[in-house]
Formats: sequence, structure tokens, C-alpha cells
Amino acid sequence: MKDFIFSPSTFIPFRDKAVVERLRALTREQLTEHANPDYRIQILPDAEVEPCWMADILARIRHSSETGEKLVMIMPNPWPNYVKVAEMINNEKLSCRNIHTFNMDEYANEHGEIAPESWPLGFGHAFKKYFYSELAADLRPPEEQVHGLSNENIDHYSRLLEDLGGADICYAGPGWSGHIAFIEPDAPEFAAASLEDWKKMGARVCTLSPLTIAQNSLHGCFGASGDLTAVPPKAATIGPADAIAAKHRIAMHSISIGGSFQSWQRLTTRLCLHGPVTPLVPESVFQTLPTDVWVSETSAQDIKVRWDLGY
Repeated sequence: MKDFIFSPSTFIPFRDKAVVERLRALTREQLTEHANPDYRIQILPDAEVEPCWMADILARIRHSSETGEKLVMIMPNPWPNYVKVAEMINNEKLSCRNIHTFNMDEYANEHGEIAPESWPLGFGHAFKKYFYSELAADLRPPEEQVHGLSNENIDHYSRLLEDLGGADICYAGPGWSGHIAFIEPDAPEFAAASLEDWKKMGARVCTLSPLTIAQNSLHGCFGASGDLTAVPPKAATIGPADAIAAKHRIAMHSISIGGSFQSWQRLTTRLCLHGPVTPLVPESVFQTLPTDVWVSETSAQDIKVRWDLGY
């Protein structure tokens, strides 16, 4: 029988077939093994990933409330369940006066103009709506301590983090392209001569990967219908330097398609956790840093042919 040989499409950022073949063969049990003891990988039931994230936020804010210590957090894309975090904070009457939050990204148009906080589909709008405004007025941090990316601060967003001593925690989760926030592997704005040069890059506006646009077209805010035209073409984002400078990182790998077995993240997870450390898979840099990785059972499942699902 004659073999059928092909190369991956050129729009795919990481195309090393030998590496992908090795990673594709990694079993669920092998995922948690890593040479770096500070890179801790756990597999959790799907339903536990989000509660663990909320519990971690709550524990950090509780500590800040009890001690009066400053807490600087890089926050992932906001979504309605931030309301639950705010509710728990209100129930415990935890003061957020000493917390400083930094949204990790925001959409931008083709001219590089960043979406204003008034845009209903923007991350800045959602963070204020689902988290900040849900906090009891006497518990909220001063509004100037709640940072979203904007046209006014994009040039010094990384410096705002630096002036506070860097983030205490960076929450993240890879996109289809392997991005951190919107640090895309194929964005010309993040082109670098070496890995070390890339690691020094700060916040900026960049071009979104076609993979990210496809992924986000499946999000509920865009109708979950593959409407590629609904997703803006660019975004503002923190840089690799900001995520690397954080004192700790928590990476969550738990995205499926509407709660089904289907998930683009299954291979992306393997690239991030066990592939080479490269700007072509931005979250792979976490392998070299103190990081807790929480992988859902769905994302951890073995990759194999599923004829029961059809083509």
C-alpha cells in the first residue's frame, strides 16, 4: 500500500512533524511527568478546574484582606462566572482595597485602535460588569487599581506592572495557537531574533492568529457559530516579559466545544507541556518557570482516531 505523505499547512505556526507525532502519542498518564519539579501538572475532573481557580483567587484576596498586603494579579479573560468570585468575596466581607488587577488582553481593530471599555464584547467592559461592579462598594479597590489595556496606556502597561513589583500571580490558559493572553506565535509584532529576545518583550498591539480568530468565533459572545467576521483582527496584550516576571503562574487547560469530547486544546496542551520551549508555542515558556498546570480530564484524554464521531 502506498503511503500518503504531506506537510502541515504553512499557516500553522509549529509544524515539526516528528515532534508532533511524539506529542500526539503521549498518554493521559504521561502528561503529568515533567523534568522541572517547579512545573507541576495535575489532571482534574472537568468540573473542578474552574472552582479551583476561583478558590485560588479567593485565598489570595483573603490573605491580602487579613494582612493588608498588596496583591497584584494578571487576570484571564472575564466571563460571567466572575460574578461567583465577587459573591464569595462579599459573603466573607473581604477587603479588596489592596489588590491591583491587570487584564491580560483586549481586542483591537485593523488600525490598532483598542476597544474602549464601553464596547459590550470587550474584556475591559466584562471585567467591570461581572467582577468590579458586583463587589460591595465598601470592599472594592479604588478604580484606578483596576487596569485594562487602552490606547492611553498600551505604551506603558508593562511599566505599570513593573512599578508595582510585577504580578504576584498570572492566571492563563493557552489558545489554539498556544498563545499566552494574545501573545501570538505568528504575529509580526512579536517577531524576535531569539528566544531570549522574545522573553524580554512587553505589552503591545498585535495581529491575531487565524487559529485564534477561529477559536474565538466559537465563543458565546460571538454567537458560538463560527462567525469569523465577528472577531476583531488585532488585540492588545501583555508581553512575554510580564508573564515571566510574575512570581507564580497558574495555567488552565480545560476548554472543550460546548462541554463535548471535541476539543482543539488536546494537542495544544501537549505542545505547551512537553514540546520544545519556543515562541512558536508561547505558553511552552512556562515549562521553565514555577507554574501550576491544571488539565481537565477532557483535555488530557489520549489522541486517537474516533470513527464513532465520524468525519
